[in-house]
Amino acid sequence: MSVIKEKATLVPEAEPLMTAETAEKGAWSSVSSGWKQLYGNFLRTGVSVEAHAFHVEQDLDWGKSFHQDSLELCLNQRGTGEVRMRNQSASYRNQMLGFYGVGRDGIQATRSGGEPHTFITVECSRDYLARQVAGFEDVLLTPLRQWMGGRKNGGVVGDPRVMTQPLQQLLEALKHPPVSAAVRVLWYQSKITELLALTLFQMPPEENPRSQRVQLVGRERAERVVDLLQANLTDPPDLESMGKLIGCSPFYLSRTFSKVMGKTIPQKLRELRIRRAAELLRSGRYNVTEAAIEVGYTSLSHFSTAFCQITGCCPSLYPHSRHLIHPGF
Repeated sequence: MSVIKEKATLVPEAEPLMTAETAEKGAWSSVSSGWKQLYGNFLRTGVSVEAHAFHVEQDLDWGKSFHQDSLELCLNQRGTGEVRMRNQSASYRNQMLGFYGVGRDGIQATRSGGEPHTFITVECSRDYLARQVAGFEDVLLTPLRQWMGGRKNGGVVGDPRVMTQPLQQLLEALKHPPVSAAVRVLWYQSKITELLALTLFQMPPEENPRSQRVQLVGRERAERVVDLLQANLTDPPDLESMGKLIGCSPFYLSRTFSKVMGKTIPQKLRELRIRRAAELLRSGRYNVTEAAIEVGYTSLSHFSTAFCQITGCCPSLYPHSRHLIHPGF
């Protein structure tokens, strides 16, 4: 019995091994089902990639998740976020990206209540970032270069900007890696490097975006189309009706949507329908025929074909198939 008691006293000593994961989960405890660590572990490797998808009724203290002496990039797909530090502040809206570096005094941040939030964060320690950008410090964005050099010990808040289509595609890839689990670590490492290269360095003057406002308006219109489709899956408005509701010509709306989203409006509608059908099938309350009708399909064969193309398995086998294309379905 003495041996058993002696071993039992060793259990608390193992707790620090869970510190990193526990700290992250604790920061998002109120929306724990909407937080997922995709890669890394900040306290062990100096980098962490995390996906967030949740809805909150009250403002959420987002700053609890930030680590001291770290830089975080936020790829904000949906939802409103605010980051504040002394005389610096930044507002994140749909389809925007930015960064913020945490110093000794920390940073205040909130996520707005009453709306859905979907975003990915990539958090790097100062040491990890220094290794990644070694040899390229001179072309870092000026505020970031100062922070890296210790001249901004209090932190730094970068100016958010509209995500380009390559960045939107990268965001989706981070959520659904197109590689096997065996090489996922290698894949994430390369994608983090790609993301840093796309976001943290100065661009030559001729490459700077000249129409940020136009890009933002285009993204807002595309998001409104998605909202209209989402709210009317069984009887979606036609292109002309959506153009009138949103305030632009049907032709321009269609072209803008394809440019922003990387797919046509009908393709997006199909994706939204299948995503909703997958939710219904997972609930266990709907069979395949009922799910198909619920999302607007009148042909079971058309529904099965679309479902298989998007998820990688037949609806009758969902969600137990091992051949799902996107684990998020």
